[in-house]
Amino acid sequence: MRTLLLLRHAKSGHSDDSIPDHDRPLSERGRRAAPRMGQLLIDADLVPDTIISSSSQRTQETAELVAEAGDVLQAVEYDERLYLASAKTIIRVLSRLPSRAQRVMVVAHNPGLEDAVRTLTGRSEDLPTAALAHIELPIESWNELEGKVKGTLQKIWRPRDLESDE
Repeated sequence: MRTLLLLRHAKSGHSDDSIPDHDRPLSERGRRAAPRMGQLLIDADLVPDTIISSSSQRTQETAELVAEAGDVLQAVEYDERLYLASAKTIIRVLSRLPSRAQRVMVVAHNPGLEDAVRTLTGRSEDLPTAALAHIELPIESWNELEGKVKGTLQKIWRPRDLESDE
């Protein structure tokens, strides 16, 4: 059994049209939401042993803030293939992970993440910015992962739901 955590990047800024999409930073709201999701990892006993992030500025910032707040011991890995990746690409990246990775978090973008949830669980779910999906996969090694593998969606946390708990 492997645990997959899919995290959509936190809210980014849109105020400056001169900044290319890949280089957009997090907004103030995004900088507040990401550490809350990191604390959630601790509270839910879901701290990942591996974090792989898209190469965009907003995903890198999200991954770093989550890792710091979530006491993740390993450095975040950045993979250009995850920038605006399809579900198929996300699954391909995961399938090449070493077998020592037990609990993996992918920080990336929609619509690829929502499609990955649907492909891997059969469930259509909305993943707003900074939402986290927890999926359990019936595999012993990541190289077994393919689109036909059906995991179980355990839970989705959305920042607005956490705000109502505070």
